[in-house]
Amino acid sequence: LMLAAGVGGGLVQPGGSLRLSCAASGFTVERWDVAWFRQAPGKEREWVSCISNVEGLTYYADSVKGRFAISRDVAKNMVYLRMNSLTPEDTAVYYCATDKVVACPGVLRGFELDYWGEGTLVTVSS
Repeated sequence: LMLAAGVGGGLVQPGGSLRLSCAASGFTVERWDVAWFRQAPGKEREWVSCISNVEGLTYYADSVKGRFAISRDVAKNMVYLRMNSLTPEDTAVYYCATDKVVACPGVLRGFELDYWGEGTLVTVSS
């Protein structure tokens, strides 16, 4: 079971947009919940978003609500994070993660996940 960061990370100007991708192997995003986390330089890792296998329900941290959108492509077994109106405060290493037992409600409660992608760096700067 693996999670692999796809294309999308890199340098973007403030106010710009970027889409991150996460390719799933060994499980299906149709039945497992997938979450995005990020860790900014010198800061603790924080939860960003989560998409549930239940009707594809989505959840967002207050800091990104209205700007970020998580989505999935079941046929491609991919999960995406579309980021709009980016600011320098969004600069961080972004990770996708999943778990056999912990679903989105557990993620919001702070339960740790077992499977993590390698992370991709997003830098927002002019």
